[in-house]
Amino acid sequence: MKFLDKRLKILAAIVTLIVVALISRLVYLQIYQGEYFSKLADGNRIRLVSTSAPRGIIYDRNGVQLVNNRPAFTVELLPSLEPVSPEVVARLATLLNISVDEINEKIAHHSGFDPVTLKIDVPPEIVTIIEEQQDLYPGVFIDTKPVRNYIYKYEGAHALGYVSEISDSELEDKKKAGDDSYKLGDIIGKFGLEKHYDKYLRGIPGGEQVEVDVTGRPVQRLGMKNPISGASLTLTIDHNLQEATEKAMDEVMSGINAQAAAAVVLNPQTGEVLAMVSRPTYDPNLFALGISTKDWNAINNNPHYPLDNKAVTGEYPPGSPFKIITGTAALSEKVVTPDELIFDSGQHWIIPKTNAEGEALGYINFEQALAHSDNVYFYEMGNRLGIDRLAKWARIFGIGEKTGIDLPYEAVGNVACPEYKRKVFDEDWYLAETFDASIGQGFTLATPLQMALVMGEVANGGKKYRPYLVKDIIAPDGTVIKHFDPVVERDLNIDPTVLKLIQDGLHQVTTVGTAAGMFKDFPVPIAGKTGTAENSHGRDHGWFVAYGPFDNPNIAVAVIVENAGFGAASAVPIGYKILSAAFGLDKPQASENQPAPAQQ
Repeated sequence: MKFLDKRLKILAAIVTLIVVALISRLVYLQIYQGEYFSKLADGNRIRLVSTSAPRGIIYDRNGVQLVNNRPAFTVELLPSLEPVSPEVVARLATLLNISVDEINEKIAHHSGFDPVTLKIDVPPEIVTIIEEQQDLYPGVFIDTKPVRNYIYKYEGAHALGYVSEISDSELEDKKKAGDDSYKLGDIIGKFGLEKHYDKYLRGIPGGEQVEVDVTGRPVQRLGMKNPISGASLTLTIDHNLQEATEKAMDEVMSGINAQAAAAVVLNPQTGEVLAMVSRPTYDPNLFALGISTKDWNAINNNPHYPLDNKAVTGEYPPGSPFKIITGTAALSEKVVTPDELIFDSGQHWIIPKTNAEGEALGYINFEQALAHSDNVYFYEMGNRLGIDRLAKWARIFGIGEKTGIDLPYEAVGNVACPEYKRKVFDEDWYLAETFDASIGQGFTLATPLQMALVMGEVANGGKKYRPYLVKDIIAPDGTVIKHFDPVVERDLNIDPTVLKLIQDGLHQVTTVGTAAGMFKDFPVPIAGKTGTAENSHGRDHGWFVAYGPFDNPNIAVAVIVENAGFGAASAVPIGYKILSAAFGLDKPQASENQPAPAQQ
């Protein structure tokens, strides 16, 4: 009996210990871990969904909106506890007119609780179907997102750039760079200013608490943290001049059946870019919504590369505009005097290289040679200088280096020199190649932006300004985050008397020389230089560079038209229209007999 009592006491003690342990555990879970498990339970029914921040607005220099945002209905899919059924995927594919594979790929690449964006900018009828038939679309809901809106479509597309969804490789690059603020599904700048200033433009995403049922279907919205808009940009671009430059380019190109071209207009006293055009072009709005296969193929298969900003990425032989550099080098190095007469028989006496179309000008001095773009004269300048001094002066003017403009993918061009030829071709240098370099041919390459700066350097007295497109970065509350002033990269230290000779020779180009046919009666005095650059892949490229007004320049222009022959017939008419617009000469002038407009 005693044995039985002992066993009962032991059993009772065990039961008591178990009860005490259970109660202790219950107290621990309820009191000490209650908040933790409450959060876990909420995690099963409450999702934190990020909301996109509107990108900053882009304005021209006068406050004209060039890029803004518009609201668009977006079809989103919240991740659920179970895989999305094939029936729902098929139903969505039919409704949204996208493939099943595309939907499955979006779901497979998704991670976390953020929604999967299935389609942006859907019409109201699709919104109505999803809202009214939610049982057929579990986990699917409609959101309103800001979509980038390029107001003037093609205008300024290459400078402005475009946005699109971040790719896996881009996301990986961001993480490697230590930036964890990006995630799959984010919209980022891919090109142009949108890319260069993306960290300012993109803003800070918000968040929304959404209650979902066991299938992941949204039941109600519980709370909202508003996103913060991105900073805005005020550009140096002048919308009216940009529009006029685009129009001039299209009108002339259609008349001569040209397919590719570029133009840069800037202020030589500051480096501000006033207009930038590249052809062919594209509509950046196509990328903001997720470009279709048809539209992408049309762009990608175009042999003239619409996505290339030829103003900064195009590398071309500069042709006769390079004679500005050769002439400056020859006068500065004192291998020729301004008044020395050199006989032009139509070809050089050492190597039989000729003028265009066999022209022979007889005895000519420096200004006459520059005004009439005489090859034989500048061959002799190359002969006297030698390639090393010629290359030195090309680099002084900025050929062969990036300008530092606030755009991605800028090309550097190339300075012709023995080192380059030896490195690339493992061959010796010949005098004939120095002759080619002296007139901007052969191995010499430059971008239109570089040639616009060369003209600017001559115009402003020999200062190399860094070109730029953004004047101010402005916070959503209107405060200026960052202001950009003109930056002088270096002073070329050219003797003022040499510069005056160059300037006068370029002025004669537009009064008695190769551009006089269009500019001799131009109301504003202009300095300019035409050029025809040989092209081994087809017809020659046409060049025109200019600045004005001649005595107090505030406009410098560079125009190139690919495969269009002589610059005087292709690039000069575009330059003429651009300069006319820049000086207000393209608008009807009020008659002296007409009453003046009333003062406002």
